[in-house]
Amino acid sequence: MKRTDNFSKFAARKSNAAIKEEFRQEKKKFKKERSEAIEKKKLEFRKAAAADKDVSKNRSESSDLRPAITVRKQDKTMPLNKYVAHCGICSRRDAVPLIKEGKMRVNDVVILEPGFKVNPNDVVSFAGKKIVPEKNLVYILLNKPKDYITTLDDPEGRKTVLDLLRGVTAERIFPIGRLDRNTTGVLLLTNDGDLTQKLSHPSHEVRKIYEVKLDKPLGKLDFERILNGLDLEDGFVRADSLAYTDPKDKSIIGIELHSGRNRIVRRMFESLGYDVRNLDRVMFGNLTKKNVERGKWRYLVEKEIRLLKFMNSSFIKKTPEDPEEKTLVKRGQTATEKTEKKEKRDLSTSAKFETKEKRDLVKMAQPEKKEKRVEIKKPAAARKQTEGRHKPTVQKGGVKRVMRSRTKK
Repeated sequence: MKRTDNFSKFAARKSNAAIKEEFRQEKKKFKKERSEAIEKKKLEFRKAAAADKDVSKNRSESSDLRPAITVRKQDKTMPLNKYVAHCGICSRRDAVPLIKEGKMRVNDVVILEPGFKVNPNDVVSFAGKKIVPEKNLVYILLNKPKDYITTLDDPEGRKTVLDLLRGVTAERIFPIGRLDRNTTGVLLLTNDGDLTQKLSHPSHEVRKIYEVKLDKPLGKLDFERILNGLDLEDGFVRADSLAYTDPKDKSIIGIELHSGRNRIVRRMFESLGYDVRNLDRVMFGNLTKKNVERGKWRYLVEKEIRLLKFMNSSFIKKTPEDPEEKTLVKRGQTATEKTEKKEKRDLSTSAKFETKEKRDLVKMAQPEKKEKRVEIKKPAAARKQTEGRHKPTVQKGGVKRVMRSRTKK
């Protein structure tokens, strides 16, 4: 349709900048209105929340509107045997006989029931001393130097191994086993009483390896005597294994044993006339002093703690067993059944040898049979072809010649 307004072409048109500014102002106005609406809704929401809070407060003040809610109280009591185990004295199982013997007191009253509930405020004493549960278990491996003793307190004022660990932990730790003042090497310190009893009790037979430096070379006869066993003043003792660590210097010995008696290694060599110049424990259970300098320490890793607690068979010294006897024990057979079975086996083998000897005698008694030689005759045509092929060689003029016969075609 054709436009009829002929005067519009004379009107002033808006520039692009003016159009953009108008659009910008409209957009700004819309944002302002939207923010005001949001603030208004937030204010209404706050007023509603405050009103609900006042209503709930009024309900809590009135006893009629209070809901009946039962809160379960947390039982903070602990059985006495568990309490003793957490104190690091011994395990729960070993704590039962101690309690039944009347060695535990709760608030100065002797308790004979292992399941007696101990409250947090109760005072538990053992051997006249108050015991407190250990919260954090600590396991520290120390490479003990010389001139340090393994006691916690020394009345003579000598240096102890705890002086090397001063300020390391707030827990009360103690060494497992003892090392002499001049003995160096691996020493484990912890506050775990269950593990301490397990590693120090002789029934578990935890192996220990020492490097011994003697004043003179160890003779072959004395070497065998140590392996076979020695009678000391406190009983018989025998090394599990013995070896020369240096083939050129036979005064340096490596010895493995599971006995934990006092100064046992030194007394073994001293009984044979040797003086121990240096004694170093290089292995205790599965622990070594690798990457730990003399006088330094480190915390045990989780794997090492697990191996110690479960007593891995790789570092427990076991008495050698007869494999045949082991299988018989598994099957429930007695020693008499074992001997009977062995005698039957010996009889069967002897019978086999007897029958074999009889067969050999019978063969020797029989006359020898002469072997018949069978000549294989070739057909005439084959004999003619092969006849005269290989003749003796004849030496003529320094050249070997073979005489061959010509066959007629």
